[in-house]
Amino acid sequence: MTLYEDLAWRGLISQATHPELAGLLEKERFTLYCGFDPTADSLHIGSLVPLLCLARFQRAGHTPIALIGGATGMIGDPSGKTDERQLQTREVIERNVIGIEAQMRRFLDFKGPNAAIVTNNLDWLGQLRLVTFLRDIGKHFSVNVMMARESVRARLEDRDHGISYTEFSYQLLQAYDFLQLYDEHKCRLQIGGSDQWGNIVAGMDLTRRLRPGVETYGLTFPLVMKADGGKFGKSESGNVWLDPTKTSPYKFYQFWINTADADAVKFLKYFTFLPHEEIDTLGEAVTSAPQERAAQKALATEMTKLVHGEAALADAIKASETMFKNNFLRAFFPKGAPRDNTINEATLEQVYADVPSTELPFAVLSANRLLIDVLVEAGVFKSKGEAKRMVQNGGLYVNNARVDAEDAKLTNQCLTTERIAVVRTGKKNYHLLKFV
Repeated sequence: MTLYEDLAWRGLISQATHPELAGLLEKERFTLYCGFDPTADSLHIGSLVPLLCLARFQRAGHTPIALIGGATGMIGDPSGKTDERQLQTREVIERNVIGIEAQMRRFLDFKGPNAAIVTNNLDWLGQLRLVTFLRDIGKHFSVNVMMARESVRARLEDRDHGISYTEFSYQLLQAYDFLQLYDEHKCRLQIGGSDQWGNIVAGMDLTRRLRPGVETYGLTFPLVMKADGGKFGKSESGNVWLDPTKTSPYKFYQFWINTADADAVKFLKYFTFLPHEEIDTLGEAVTSAPQERAAQKALATEMTKLVHGEAALADAIKASETMFKNNFLRAFFPKGAPRDNTINEATLEQVYADVPSTELPFAVLSANRLLIDVLVEAGVFKSKGEAKRMVQNGGLYVNNARVDAEDAKLTNQCLTTERIAVVRTGKKNYHLLKFV
C-alpha cells in the first residue's frame, strides 16, 4: 500500500489540492512542512495527528519540516476561534519554542538522507520591514478573498467579538512561510488540519505568483472528533499534555484506556503505526469481546510507549492494573509485607493526585513520635480522641497495613516510597504524608 493509500485507509485525508498528488508522492521525494503555534511550553495530544503525519511522510522517504510559529504565535491564528487570542510576550514564546522543539525530536528522525528539520518563523518574519512587506507581499492578496475565508467570515459576523487587523493579517504571514520554506528548502507541500485549508491555499497562491513555474501542493487531515460529539484531547482536569510533568504517564495511559468503543478503532488508525491487519483484528474484538477492551489496551500501550518510552509504560500499566482492582496499595503491600521500593513515586503521586496531602519535615520520622499525634497535626483527624476511636474500630491503615495499637510510632517503615506515606481511614478516605 502506498503512503497516500495508507493515509486514506486511516482516514487522515480530508482535502488535497491536486488529484495527481497521490502518484507524485510515489515518484518523487518531497520536502513538506506543518506548522505548530507555541501557545504553551508543551504540545498536547491534539498536536499528535499533524506531528505523526510528518513522521509517516518521513518513513515513506520524504523530508519533514516542523515549523514552530515563534512569530505567528505572537499574532494568533483565528481559525476555529470565536474570539481574539490573548497575546503572549516574546519571552514566553521563546520558552515555549524550546519546550516544543525538544518534544518533536522524539517523533522525527534528525539523521540520514531525509533528516527532519525544525525551524522557527521568527527567524525570517522577525526581520521583515512593514512597508516592504506590504508593498512586496500584501499587494498579492485580495481583501475580498481574505474576508471570504471561513475563519474570518465567522468572526466578522459576530458583532460581539469581530476580528482585529492583527489576526486578519495572520494568513499573509503563514503564506509567506510557505514561500520562505520553498526558497530555503525547496519545500513544495504543506499539510495541516482541515481548518488550515484557506491558509495553505494562500501560501500556494503567493508562491505561484512570486516563483513562476513552481508547483506547490496542499493536503489536509480531518480535525479529530469524538463519536459522542465531545471535544477530543481533554480529560476532566484539562488538556492531556505530552510533557510528563503536566500529564503523568499514568494519567496519559488512563486517557487512552478510557477511549469509548466507538472511537477505539478510529484512534488506532489516526495515532498508531500498527499494521492494518492488527488494527482490523482489534476492531473485530471491539464487537466480539468488548469487555476485554483489547483495542483500548493496544491504543494506550502504543501511545504511552511512543510519547514516554518503555519504562514509563511499564509503570503506568503496573499502576493501572492495581487501580483496576480498586486498591493501588494492595498489590504492593499484602498485609504485613515490607515496603516495596520499586514503586515509582511520581506514579504514586499521580494515582493519588486528587486526595489531600500534608508536608512534614523528615526529622519527624526519627523523633519517636506517636503516629496518631502526627496524623492529628497533619489534619487527618480533628482530635486525638477521633484518631483513637478509628484505631479501636480497625479503620486506620498505613500502606495497606491496619494500625492495631494506639501507641504505634511513626517510623521509616510507614513510608510507601522514599518520602511518602499513604494513610487510609475507613474504606476509601486517603491522605498522603509527604516528608521534605
